[in-house]
Amino acid sequence: MSDSVVTLVSKTEMAKNVSEEDKLYRYKGVLYPHIMCPEDHLKRMESFQAREDDIVLVAYPKCGFNWMVGVLRKIIAATKGMNLESKMPPLIEFFGPDALKIVEDAPSPRFLGTHMHPDNIPSSFYAKKTKMMVIFRNPKDTLVSYYHFFRNNPVLPSGQSWETFYSNFMSGDVPWGSYFDHVLAWEKRLDDPNVMVVTYEELKQDLSKGIRLISTFFGCSLTEAQVQQITEESSFKAMKQSSSGLHSLGDVVFRKGEVGDWRNHFTAEQSQKMDDAFNKHLAGTRLGAKLNYQQHCQ
Repeated sequence: MSDSVVTLVSKTEMAKNVSEEDKLYRYKGVLYPHIMCPEDHLKRMESFQAREDDIVLVAYPKCGFNWMVGVLRKIIAATKGMNLESKMPPLIEFFGPDALKIVEDAPSPRFLGTHMHPDNIPSSFYAKKTKMMVIFRNPKDTLVSYYHFFRNNPVLPSGQSWETFYSNFMSGDVPWGSYFDHVLAWEKRLDDPNVMVVTYEELKQDLSKGIRLISTFFGCSLTEAQVQQITEESSFKAMKQSSSGLHSLGDVVFRKGEVGDWRNHFTAEQSQKMDDAFNKHLAGTRLGAKLNYQQHCQ
């Protein structure tokens, strides 16, 4: 059984002994899942030492992070000769002392990830000018995917209704904080040459193009044959099938992967409220335009 499966299974077992109200806690005003990233993890993470050649993936929860983990691992394997398939999940906020020691001793390039707000990412990543790929998804589909993940993940509180989760998401009272705050914070960094922002929707539309852009950004040279092979192995269906080793958690991490599934959940009033929030926070921003909200959400 791989390290990642062991970690997930052990955390799932731990969740059975934690009360629902203790599964989330606040750190610097933001909610986090206590079982996966307790406060000592977050404190330790602040002094994490980045390297210039780290390969970093950043995403607000349920914006395609796990899908891109699979893609990037395949790119790294093809170009660096490093098989990362059996390694632990790359979220730095999940690293306890043992995992942190492994990461600190790991050869370069290291593959790291985070759901953290850019202002809370360890400062060493910016000091080292480490390249970071950031992925966002339209907020309506993000909310739906987050709701199902929240409802079916044993390390998170159970029993939350769609109406309650919708309200919490809109107010930013969900783990890792407000979607809109994350987007606005990355908007300020769009001109940073070490940051590349892509959207879930554009990757779904043309994954081969996305793989070429991603590999070029990280300095990984792929042949066209490798691009096509990685594309075929990285379809949502293929990723979901390969996650079967995670037992029931595979279906939690990879659910539908569709663009537009929000139409099966939102009421007209909820849709309008999200439209108003998007216009209030993101209208006129470059990242807001990149999300192509009108096409995907109206």
